Amino acid sequence: MHSKLLGKRALVTAGAQGIGLAISQRLLLAGCDVVVHYKTSDAAARALLTEATTLGRRCTTLSADLTRTEECARVVATAVEFLGGLDILINNAGALIARKSFADAADTFWADTLSLNLASLRKTTRAALPHLAAAARAHGGASIVNLASLAGRKGGHTGSIAYATAKGAVLTFTRALATELGPQGIRVNALAPGLILGTHFHNTHTTPAAALATIASIPLGRGGQADDVARAAVFLASEFDGFITGATLDINGGVYAC
Repeated sequence: MHSKLLGKRALVTAGAQGIGLAISQRLLLAGCDVVVHYKTSDAAARALLTEATTLGRRCTTLSADLTRTEECARVVATAVEFLGGLDILINNAGALIARKSFADAADTFWADTLSLNLASLRKTTRAALPHLAAAARAHGGASIVNLASLAGRKGGHTGSIAYATAKGAVLTFTRALATELGPQGIRVNALAPGLILGTHFHNTHTTPAAALATIASIPLGRGGQADDVARAAVFLASEFDGFITGATLDINGGVYAC
């Protein structure tokens, strides 16, 4: 167990499926009390409550559409009320939505993609900021972990230009916010996963043939698993008194190294 995380209070957006679910589970195992946001994964969210009870941790779940400003505020307010404050924010919500070429992607598609992958993160963070700052003053630090993507580094595969643009913006947002919030003791870092098998994202948008072609280019010779990302998220979340901020941890088996 990460002793730094024992009793820490965490909010995970889109935390009931795929990478988000693995992060929620890892935070509970590390000793956190966790509020899990989801949009449609109701059954998985209920199962998390059982896991939390078994571990002796406090946990609650709530459904919300984070493309709506008021819903971002509601999620944070619910988390703070339940937990009594907030030490950790994991901004995991986001999706490709669909593969569209630059020529075929209409303005509304761009707006929807940016709203889900960038604006929801910004609005949730803005609502959480006063509570994270209070935790940092009281306990020596707070952590924000933003989920980006290898697409934000390399531009993504065909048809993911809007998504890649949004995730690239998440990387820049992370660096800029780390600079701004550092004096308050809030550390801001990002994760950039590559091919993570078994997730809704790749089950929906990546064909088996495309996955095999990607794996062939990975130096470690395999695709990633959600838990590969979750372990990294827990590490970054635990860095309350550390010296890591404004960083992006690439989790891709060696496809991209900076």
